[in-house]
Amino acid sequence: MQIRFTETVLRDANQSLIATRMPFEKMEKILPALDKAGYGSLECWGGATFDSCLRYLGEDPWERLRKIRAACPNTKLQMLLRGQNLLGYKHYPDDAVELFVKKSVENGVDVLRIFDALNDLRNVETATRAALAAGAEVQGTICYTMSPIHNLASFVETAKGWKALGAQTICIKDMAGIMSPKQAYEIVKAVKEAVKLPVSVHTHATTGLAFMTYLKAAEAGADVIDTAISCFSGGTAQPATETLNYVLREYGFDTGLDAAVLKEINDFFKVYRAECLADGLLNPIVMATDTDALTYQIPGGMLSNLVAQLTAQGKLDRLDDVLREVPNVRKDLGYPPLVTPMSQMVGVQATANVLFGRYKNISKEIKAYVKGEYGRAPGEISEELKKMILGDGQPLTGRFADTLAPIVETARKELGDLAKSDEDVLSYIAFPTLAQAFFEAREEKRKKTVKYTIVATEE
Repeated sequence: MQIRFTETVLRDANQSLIATRMPFEKMEKILPALDKAGYGSLECWGGATFDSCLRYLGEDPWERLRKIRAACPNTKLQMLLRGQNLLGYKHYPDDAVELFVKKSVENGVDVLRIFDALNDLRNVETATRAALAAGAEVQGTICYTMSPIHNLASFVETAKGWKALGAQTICIKDMAGIMSPKQAYEIVKAVKEAVKLPVSVHTHATTGLAFMTYLKAAEAGADVIDTAISCFSGGTAQPATETLNYVLREYGFDTGLDAAVLKEINDFFKVYRAECLADGLLNPIVMATDTDALTYQIPGGMLSNLVAQLTAQGKLDRLDDVLREVPNVRKDLGYPPLVTPMSQMVGVQATANVLFGRYKNISKEIKAYVKGEYGRAPGEISEELKKMILGDGQPLTGRFADTLAPIVETARKELGDLAKSDEDVLSYIAFPTLAQAFFEAREEKRKKTVKYTIVATEE
């Protein structure tokens, strides 16, 4: 029996525990060890890494990817892509999606885990087609959630839809850590029987279920599990790589991992973890086991961000009220899975409802969702909420991206000489204000470097 591991310390564990604030310099020296540890893949890009590089770290996310690729030539690099949302929080035109996927693969991505927050596969068709054309592996993702309308049959149908699109593997993505061992066993078994494709399982340690969930998933035939090196595991991140390697080896699984190298990796990241604790970047709240998540279903990255946002507003004492409001908002919206961008949208609206009164302030994203711009709602949206937003109008029934004009050439013209590559143009499309500020700072740094070089030469 064989099972492979996807290591998440460079992306999801980092995102879930410290809001994706790990700079490249804090991972650079250990990349060769990560490359030789025997992982099935390294999840190192996508998700919130792009935003965080530009917004907080002063890094070019494309350059980060290229550096990781150069340091890890022997291991598959994996990214998380939000379908038509790319790495942002809205839908982008097809030309942007196609170019983004193409350039992601060219810069080093081997595996694209593609998902749509609503499991609306119309929203992943363009990204999937582009990834396959670029020669990458497409991991079609089922966003796992619990609700009156989500069940085993609906997950199997989503898997079948992914196979029809050409996905080579299937991921069951449990972003909130709420999938029980029994549910994992049943879903893995049913999906493998239905589509005859390798299955990856992704979960978080938030509720304390994860170790048991992975063990039962392995027994059901899961081919890959997502884990985090132990000092960046637990809480809202994934369960520990070393622990699961130890347990699954005892059960006779070939994991392909080198335990000595795993220790080297963990010893390295322990130093950075201590720094994160010392400066408050790692909040003890996100390290706790919180069984309330079985009710409010908030994924790790969302919870850490909610804590950060409420702390910044001096309202952390209202966290429990916000968490209680999340299921109410989710029901009103037709039970969308709480994964980016829906998790952020529901979280922001729940916060507004608690601080200002229910639906006194409705975010523009929630309005767009109710209008059908994010795709087909899984269930029925509250009639009262629809009336507040649509009036007597009707929501969009087609694919929203079909209404969007091409954007790549327009963005290229807007940037002018600031854009040095297609990658720059894509950064600007994803995060216009952040990217432009980054490019301007880069240009100023270049001018200073040129001036210094000229002066030094004259002297």
